[in-house]
Amino acid sequence: MSVYREITHNGLWKQNAILAQLLGLCPLLAVSSSMVNAVSLGLATILVMGLANFAVAMLRGFIPYEIRIPVFILVIASLVTVVDLLFNAYLHDLYLVLGIFIPLIVTNCIVLARVEAFAAKNSAGLAALDGAVMGVGFVWVIGLLGAIREFVGQGTLLSGIEMIIPGAHALQILPEDYPGFLIAILPPGAFFVLGLMIAARNWLDHRANERAKARLRAQQILQTAP
Repeated sequence: MSVYREITHNGLWKQNAILAQLLGLCPLLAVSSSMVNAVSLGLATILVMGLANFAVAMLRGFIPYEIRIPVFILVIASLVTVVDLLFNAYLHDLYLVLGIFIPLIVTNCIVLARVEAFAAKNSAGLAALDGAVMGVGFVWVIGLLGAIREFVGQGTLLSGIEMIIPGAHALQILPEDYPGFLIAILPPGAFFVLGLMIAARNWLDHRANERAKARLRAQQILQTAP
């Protein structure tokens, strides 16, 4: 497996920050009440992770080992400030909805973990790819979680899309008289849905491992057959 394929597989599935490592759960549970909010925060996280990994990989030769963590946090905080100002300037309504969770990207365990574990030990290109793919892995999980919660809780998808695309409207999937399911919108609903997603991932991995073992046994039988 090439290094690029391995980075992509790790970020999207094998070492997925949420489903496999259970990192960054605070913003995940708080912001995923709708698909638009979830994906918007995820895109901001991708931008920060990709740029932070790239910057740290470029500067790693000049950063003393003893003070690397404060320097990494300073780099991440600078990038988050830029993203925060961009949201305030160009997506102000969405900026007000996301609130404190954009600045809190600084404390997101996923960002600092990838900077420390990967960017500080690899080239700038691979580090930027790792940050971006890890961010995409975060986005697809938080986006799917937001979509499920919004669908079950309100019967709609893309509620709040007008904050990003003026004139656009949310999709009414279930009948308008759908009473809604409040617990899906509340934080406990996020725990339930995330738990089901983690269980589904573990089941898929278990099934894939069993199939791989079955193929290996079949090959061994064929090799030992007279």
